[in-house]
Amino acid sequence: MKEILKVALFYWFIWIAGILICLTVYFLYKFQKISKNFWYLFWTGFLLGLCWELPLSIANEISSLPPARFIIPPPLPSPVSTILIIITHSLWDGGLFLLGVLLIRIMCKKPIFERFKSCEFAIMIIYSQVSELIVELTSTFSNAWEYIEYWWNPRLFIFNGHNITLLPQLIWLAAPIIFYFIALKLRKWLLNDK
Repeated sequence: MKEILKVALFYWFIWIAGILICLTVYFLYKFQKISKNFWYLFWTGFLLGLCWELPLSIANEISSLPPARFIIPPPLPSPVSTILIIITHSLWDGGLFLLGVLLIRIMCKKPIFERFKSCEFAIMIIYSQVSELIVELTSTFSNAWEYIEYWWNPRLFIFNGHNITLLPQLIWLAAPIIFYFIALKLRKWLLNDK
């Protein structure tokens, strides 16, 4: 019972924090604490997140070979929990991408996203790999979910008795590359729009 309560609190934290991330970015933009570029980058990250959160969640619901499984199910029934997972995890993805942008702002020469810079690109890739690994370690530590080992999703290692697999790392290797090149185009588009 104690473990089920711990996992339920974990899911509620993820769902509420996803909404709070969105509200925080909204108010930062509304009160001009972040630029239009940052606002668009958040939504770019959200939309990119939907590109894997949606199909993976649907596959978990209907596939005979689901990519992931709940170690202890969410406290709300499906489809409510599935919809919450898709939306709030995508909001988290937008926030995680923005944290990567913040790291780039701190560590690279300004202006950022003006043209391809290896410093920006490397930070986005390394940060994304580390943050994705932290997400998977946190989910398995909390007994929330794990990705299932298949030939196309080999196990990298076991943590807390659960799989840490290659698929999410590959997603978060491809996604920041796409995000980075969109960020370059977005900055040019916003400069031309003025």
